[in-house]
Amino acid sequence: MNEPRPARGDAPGTPSGATIELLQNHSLTTVVQRELERQIVSGDLAAGAKLNEADIAAALRVSRGPVREAFRALEQSGLVRTEKNRGVFVRQLSLHEADEIYEVRAALDGLIGRLAAQRIRAPELQRLRDIVKRMHAAGRARDVDAYFPLNLEFHDLLARAAGNAALRDNYQRVVNQLNLFRHETLARNDEHIPVSTRDHEAIVSAVAKGDGELAERLLFEHVIDSRERLHAALRSPRAGMATRRETALT
Repeated sequence: MNEPRPARGDAPGTPSGATIELLQNHSLTTVVQRELERQIVSGDLAAGAKLNEADIAAALRVSRGPVREAFRALEQSGLVRTEKNRGVFVRQLSLHEADEIYEVRAALDGLIGRLAAQRIRAPELQRLRDIVKRMHAAGRARDVDAYFPLNLEFHDLLARAAGNAALRDNYQRVVNQLNLFRHETLARNDEHIPVSTRDHEAIVSAVAKGDGELAERLLFEHVIDSRERLHAALRSPRAGMATRRETALT
């Protein structure tokens, strides 16, 4: 079952209905951690931003203890760093670090593809096909803002279909770390949306056929190709332009 998340339209630090629902079922620390994670991954809290414990506690209407504990959990997951005598900051990734994480993600995605081909259920397969249809529509419009959440939904659903909670947890941690770099950098890859969508279509086809070997290879190559597109974007003259959505297509 998908975990509830605050809507993208909520102001940073403003509890939403989803946050309240989380509060009813989880500890305050978990609620704070998930809300901060959402803001970091979405780019509402930029890489390098300083996180003020007192301000966050006030915004989320909690005591400072859960915020402090959430900081520790986020540091363990690689999303924030603590600097002695300076405070807590949203982590910034170097290109070298991002390259290494891409390699880890490629391996995890490959295993996800192999397992999903063996374990996916019919409703999950249909959802993947529906997502690809919406990806095609976003591609025709060259709409990166529409494509980005579809891409996340596709890969998260595939990870769930693999039927291995430990694998999905590790995969999500890696993806969250890559989002730090992607929001900070410049892959304005709207021209690559059709290419990326065809990749996803081929992955769905392999999974539907139960061809785990092919699904594994396609997903591995998809991630490595995405890393190469990121490097190309960084070398592009467009790298100095500012846009609302700055993300590599993976």
